[in-house]
Amino acid sequence: MSQIKSITKLSCLVVLVLFFKSAAGQTQWRNVDTDFGILPAGFHVFCSTDSLEGKPFRAFYAIADLQNKQLDFSTDTTHQRRLTPTKFYEKNKKPFLVVNTTFFSFATNQNLNLVIKNGKMVGYNIHSLPGKGKDAFTYRHAFNGAIGISKKRRADIAWIYSDSSKKYPLAVQQPIKFYVDSFAGIKPGWFKIKNAGLELYPTGNPPYGFTKWKMQTAVAGGPVLVQAGEINISNNEELKFNGKAISDKHPRTLMGYTREGKLIVMVVEGRNSGVADGVSLTQSAQLMKDIGCIEAINLDGGGSSCMLINGKETIRPSDKAEQRPVPAVFIIRTN
Repeated sequence: MSQIKSITKLSCLVVLVLFFKSAAGQTQWRNVDTDFGILPAGFHVFCSTDSLEGKPFRAFYAIADLQNKQLDFSTDTTHQRRLTPTKFYEKNKKPFLVVNTTFFSFATNQNLNLVIKNGKMVGYNIHSLPGKGKDAFTYRHAFNGAIGISKKRRADIAWIYSDSSKKYPLAVQQPIKFYVDSFAGIKPGWFKIKNAGLELYPTGNPPYGFTKWKMQTAVAGGPVLVQAGEINISNNEELKFNGKAISDKHPRTLMGYTREGKLIVMVVEGRNSGVADGVSLTQSAQLMKDIGCIEAINLDGGGSSCMLINGKETIRPSDKAEQRPVPAVFIIRTN
């Protein structure tokens, strides 16, 4: 009997040690609601200044209940110009959350990713990338990840084909490897109706099932980081970052959602020596998984990363501590 008790105590001790090791491996967050004034029910803000893998780290995330009908989830974008998040905040009558979203062209201010506002597409993914060198006469066609919220307040992350001639973007629920051909754009004839869905038949590739993605609000970026609750980064399929750039540390803007219907918006500070180094895409995925996201996506980061809560900055922007003008933002406000 005493031997059984000893074994039981030893087993409990092993379990406790494993638990504390596991807990220690995750970033510790603290609630900082009171730093940002009055916030609505179902919305909270958390901050961490833990070190991450021995490096300086600083990040904030907001969590919002998608089923709280007092909360309105929306977007805003510009045409041939960019605005700072603060300018978007003022333009939209001071919502309590504003965060940067899509990638864009510095030369033309063009938004390079899908944006849906009030159920209508107001921004589109760039699907065709011209080749270089010996591949100069070819194009690489990729499908970027996007996060959307439906009228029923359900979130989804999918890979998107968007076309200004279509009412809705088309979505597929698994990453698609990019394909290469000599066409400057995806031909509409490559989409065929089959089994009440849409399938894409690019030359030399198998068909993939696409369906209409009827979202009320959506923003795209990429790559997708978390799929089905597991880290699965679709960088190679989306052609977002070359070579070893997936491991480079930068400021980040991330979005995802939990199984319980909570939306997560996270910004990670970086390029701030001694305070915050930034994180890699792999670390970004782990952060989002650890706080419960079953799907998560990377958005435009670097100098663009900026989240305002009640008009107040969370992380310090990395562009000389000033906000970078961007063409699109995600917004949460009260109805």
